[in-house]
Order: sequence, then structure tokens, then C-alpha cells
Amino acid sequence: MKEQFKKFLNEEQDPKAIEKITSKLNDLLMKGEEIGYIAVQKKPAITVFPDSIVLTNKRIIICKPKNLGLSMDFTDYTWDEIVGTFVKENILGSEFSFSTKTDIQASIDYIPKIQARKIFTYAKEQLDILKNPTAATPVTEAVQEEEEFETEDEIEEVETEEVTSFAEIMPAVTPSYTETFEPIQPQAPTGDRKLSELSKEELFDKLQNYKKLLDNGLIMQGEYDTFKKEILSYM
Repeated sequence: MKEQFKKFLNEEQDPKAIEKITSKLNDLLMKGEEIGYIAVQKKPAITVFPDSIVLTNKRIIICKPKNLGLSMDFTDYTWDEIVGTFVKENILGSEFSFSTKTDIQASIDYIPKIQARKIFTYAKEQLDILKNPTAATPVTEAVQEEEEFETEDEIEEVETEEVTSFAEIMPAVTPSYTETFEPIQPQAPTGDRKLSELSKEELFDKLQNYKKLLDNGLIMQGEYDTFKKEILSYM
């Protein structure tokens, strides 16, 4: 038995019928067309040349032998022509039928129930693919958007860490006037002259100088108050 039709004997299809169909279909399949399922008619009486139905990813093909099996008629319908498929289960097998946009009704009876269910399911899948060819696109976009949001979150976290680091560094480099400038002790402006030897005008000028140092932030308020108190004691 050839490997090319072994895979279609899943639900006890007639091997001879499958072999005849597959040998003829090899010359009928279009580029990129693949057989999905083959169902073979099984009537109560012995049927030497049963009808078959072939479902591919592009169309439905009904195969009817004639001339004692020496030839075969093929009737095909592409999936974009078909508007609906139906299965009717009877006591002796099932009937698979479908309708087209041009109101054509096609059917094949005495299909074993399991085979009928399989071709019905396969047909539904193909029609769904035809109706929603880009069904997977929104999922892809959603994933991309989610990745973009994650990237933005990562950037924000990095920026926050950098700002925090700067905040920790800033206090360490803030200049301290207390450490940089040593306290200025009152002393005579010239030579070894003491405050007691200065005139009131000189004492007043000295007090103004200390006031300028305070205004420029070069001495603290407490230091200025000490200098002022001492100078005023000699005025």
C-alpha cells in the first residue's frame, strides 16, 4: 500500500477507492493545494464503485466513478463559493451537503458517521479561515504594544534611579561656609593697635566692615554680634 494514501485510511475508508482517487488527484491539485480529508461512500449493499468527497485547503471535490470504474467525474467548488455546510445523520450513515452563493445544492449520502463529522469539522475550519484571514493580527499587535509599555516602564525606572542618585550626591558637595572660613577675631586694622587705641570714627568704620562681611555671608550672625558688642564698648 502506497504511503500517499495510507494517511487517509483513518476511519476505515475503502483502500481501493482511496488509491484510485489519490492517483487521479495528483494531476488535478493546484500549486500549494493539499488534501485535508477524504470520505468514501458506504452503502448497505456492496458498492464496487463508491462515490467520494475530497476536502483540500482550497476546495471541495466530489468524485463519481463511471464506466465501471474506468473513468471518473470530478466536480469541485472553491471555499469562497460555499456559504454553508450541513450534516444529517441517518440510521445507515450520514449525508453531507453544502450550498453555494449561486444556490447550488450538492450532497453525498451514505457517508460513515465518523467520516461525515470529520469533513464537516474540516469544512467549518476552512470557512472560518476564509472569513477571518487576519484573525491572528490583533494578538500580534497587542503583544507589541505590551512590549512597548514594558520598555517605557523600564526607562521611567532608570530615570528615577538616576534622579535619586543625584539627590544622594548633592548634599556631599554642598559648600559649608562654617568649614571654609575661620572665625574672624577683632584686631586692630594697622600694626599692633588695639580697639582701645582707635578713635570713634575708626571704630565706626571697623563696625561697618564687619557688617559687610555679614551681608556677604562671610561671617555668621553670632560672630558679628560679638564683634559689634566689643566695638561698641569702646565707643
